[in-house]
Amino acid sequence: MDAEQLRENAHKMVDFIADYYKNIETFPVLSQVEPGYLQKLLPDSAPMQPESLQAVLQEVESAILPGVTHWQSPDYFAYFPSNSSVAGFLGEMLSAGINMVGFSWITSPAATELEMIVLDWLANLLNLPQHFLSKGPGGGAIQGTASEALLVVLLASRDKVLRQVGKDALRRLVVYGSDQTHSSLQKACQIAGVHPENLRLLRTERCNEYALSPESLTDAISHDVASGLIPLFLCATVGTTSSTAVDPLLALGKITKRYGIWFHVDAAYAGSACICPEYRHHLNGIEEADSFNMNCHKWFLTNFDCSALWIKDRNALIQSLSTNPEYLKNKASQGSTVIDYKDWQIPLGRRFRSLKLWMVLRLYGVENLQSYIRNHIKLAQHFEHLVAQDSRFEIVATRTFSLVCFRLLPSNKTEEYVNKLNHDLLDAVNSSGKIFISHTVLSGKYILRFVVGAPLTEERHVIAAWKLFQEAASSLLENS
Repeated sequence: MDAEQLRENAHKMVDFIADYYKNIETFPVLSQVEPGYLQKLLPDSAPMQPESLQAVLQEVESAILPGVTHWQSPDYFAYFPSNSSVAGFLGEMLSAGINMVGFSWITSPAATELEMIVLDWLANLLNLPQHFLSKGPGGGAIQGTASEALLVVLLASRDKVLRQVGKDALRRLVVYGSDQTHSSLQKACQIAGVHPENLRLLRTERCNEYALSPESLTDAISHDVASGLIPLFLCATVGTTSSTAVDPLLALGKITKRYGIWFHVDAAYAGSACICPEYRHHLNGIEEADSFNMNCHKWFLTNFDCSALWIKDRNALIQSLSTNPEYLKNKASQGSTVIDYKDWQIPLGRRFRSLKLWMVLRLYGVENLQSYIRNHIKLAQHFEHLVAQDSRFEIVATRTFSLVCFRLLPSNKTEEYVNKLNHDLLDAVNSSGKIFISHTVLSGKYILRFVVGAPLTEERHVIAAWKLFQEAASSLLENS
């Protein structure tokens, strides 16, 4: 790599990205292209000779950006956020520049040790139990996504139990969650070999704010034990995808302890809010958990991907995932004085992800991160207030963080009609290109999800979005 060539081209790339952010509000938030559009715009084969960066960037502008859904747009209110920031970008840039593969301590000591330090910092901000810190029996590791985090702890729990009862018991293992638990639990079970019939997604009710009921969990476990099955794993959630429901961790944790069940807590989205003292109570009971994850790339200004996982007993994870071929052996690893993160994850290779999280914490500081979270929640409260003032709409679930669940509810109409109407409302606002939202279904009702979480979102964007909903609703009702 030529240093001066890097300097010249990197300046051009930074300028391009800066202009993208400067003009991001001019793009349709949801891409308006049709499937297969790009095949028609790009050649069938790679160029035989090098092309200029300028030519490539021109094609990015003309061909790629029209096919991008702009997650960083201030008018993006769908799914959950995927935050970006100057600090996160700089950390990602530095990581790409160093370009190391830190699967063991010796391959890059700084990568391993910075990851331990920065996850201890974050654990302390969340007031996590001491056993989750690197100096205790457990520790933290950055995974790519919450799905990966969930998979590795499920594998650890599976192998821990099978070592006790024998490998032939695999078909008797049972995993528990709720009907609001993220779909990654189902995928993790498929990979881990848990029989599909042994995944219990327990029903939740609106009267309990769609949180997992300790009573229903106890009943399910008791029935499974009586049937000769082995309760293995519970995934509780702080901030479910559909409605940001919060499962009662303390009560659930006591149940899992009674039955010897691995207790995992998924706070992929809402974990970030718990650095604010007024939201920390949602993690009460985390001391009972065997593992815990949150996605720094969702709502913590850290560019994708960066999913933080903490585990109570690192040996359970290492025993399940460790491999030690001759070509990876070294004095440091053999001495058992260092952490080799290859044994805490599925792949061997791993990126220097901790750099961007470290940059975010250093360049923004805790108080600014707390203010950032609080501002989004304040904007969501404002949107919720606007919805509540319009009698044509209904708030469907209690707002806990920055997600508002609502729907258009005309009087004297069937549920089928109302669901179709809200589906049409979603299509109308999204096809406008002015905003992008997503939906869910709760208790058979088609629900609109409005999530405030994009870094550039201001009050004016929330107000404009609400006006768009009102106008689209008026048009639909007039023509129905």
